[in-house]
Amino acid sequence: MNPTHRRWVTSWVRLGSRFLPFADAASADLPLSRLLRLSLFQISFGMAVVMLVGTLNRVMIVELKVPAGLVALMVALPLLAAPFRALIGFRSDHHRSELGWRRVPYIWMGTMIQFGGFAIMPFALLVLAGAGQSAQAPAWVGQIGAALAFLMVGAGMHTTQTAGLALATDLAPPQTQPKVVGLMYVMQLVGMMFSALFFGDLLSDYSPGRLIQVIQAAAIMTLVLNVAALWKQESRSRGRGQLQAGESFSQAWQRFTRDAAARRRLWGVGLGTMAFTMQDVLLEPYGGEVLSLSVAHTTFLTATLALGGLIGFGIASRVLGRGADPCRMAMMGAWVGLPAFALVIAAAPAQSAALFVAGAFFIGLGGGLFAHGTLTATMQNAAKEEVGLALGAWGSVQATAAGLAMALGGLMRQVLSEPLGLTAAYTSVYGLELILLAATVAAMAPLARNRAPATGIPTPGQSHPVRQIPGP
Repeated sequence: MNPTHRRWVTSWVRLGSRFLPFADAASADLPLSRLLRLSLFQISFGMAVVMLVGTLNRVMIVELKVPAGLVALMVALPLLAAPFRALIGFRSDHHRSELGWRRVPYIWMGTMIQFGGFAIMPFALLVLAGAGQSAQAPAWVGQIGAALAFLMVGAGMHTTQTAGLALATDLAPPQTQPKVVGLMYVMQLVGMMFSALFFGDLLSDYSPGRLIQVIQAAAIMTLVLNVAALWKQESRSRGRGQLQAGESFSQAWQRFTRDAAARRRLWGVGLGTMAFTMQDVLLEPYGGEVLSLSVAHTTFLTATLALGGLIGFGIASRVLGRGADPCRMAMMGAWVGLPAFALVIAAAPAQSAALFVAGAFFIGLGGGLFAHGTLTATMQNAAKEEVGLALGAWGSVQATAAGLAMALGGLMRQVLSEPLGLTAAYTSVYGLELILLAATVAAMAPLARNRAPATGIPTPGQSHPVRQIPGP
């Protein structure tokens, strides 16, 4: 290759690494094509979230005429599986397989559970609603079937994501882990956005037959995406099948939680997640009821929130990839959230849609920085033999806190709207989120102050400075 051509090729490679999102997350052992294929399990996770929380939530209430309280209960059922993510991660850390795999069996098991839930879900929903010939079936059959379907999908989602993130941590070199985290969650958001458009278009002309087709298509896509994601990703070690059983989960959990820094990180994750997600179910109603925005404008707000999250993940990946402290990044996200929620509160007395849109954008931005920072800190501080346990604990706290926060936000809005008025009820929720963000900063501050200034990855034989921080 002559010098001119060489310069052109070098320029294009640098341009791609600079402007293609997360192109620099690849490494010699984990090229971009393999990394993108691995991230397909996040697309199926995002697709399942949209199906449960968005599409079916609306179809069950509007088209199937299922009582809203029963729908809320069904949608909340997958959260019951979230606290078991730590156990799933621990089991994947120490799985004994004659085939020599640790993570793959759990990704496969989660995929099949999720597939089975989607397979029985449409028929259970039709029985639950008493649609067509299913009206002759007892009501309890539909209730039990729908509950089982939602539980199976939730258990499959959490199992697959926990083992998948642990596998990504196993494969990625420490210096690229922040970028890998960003890529994984951007792919989840991509899956959510495209799935929402896809499901909405297919169900625009609703019929029971179309509902069955759409949910079964989601089941098939789950199987295809997850099998493609795990294919030839984890190396096999035949010696794993002969490993003796080690410590129990309770012993491993007690040892993990004795670490004061780990406890403080989990407290920070819980408080910050509640702060950023309590408004998720109130964002569009606030715009419609308080600011009198149209449906089109409130839908734009959700897109603005998602855009802020994407930008937050991108910024965090680039900054953390240069060796920044992930705990400081999480704190920065909480700091960004403080003025963001203040803008949302100020939008009501000012009747300003511009303030509300700006607040929604910065809420998404702060949430992206916070989520990326806490997950990266968890990955980097986990010992090699407890990666699954640490990521499972992060996922358990994050998912449980998000569910509790959304339920609390909706309950506060409903209970306080009559004695205080609608605007004051919404403002009370956002004010509580400000308090939770301040508590998040207080919980994370000691971790950031005592962190080493570089990547925080200890050299062999060196104890990690984060593990010497006193607990709360």
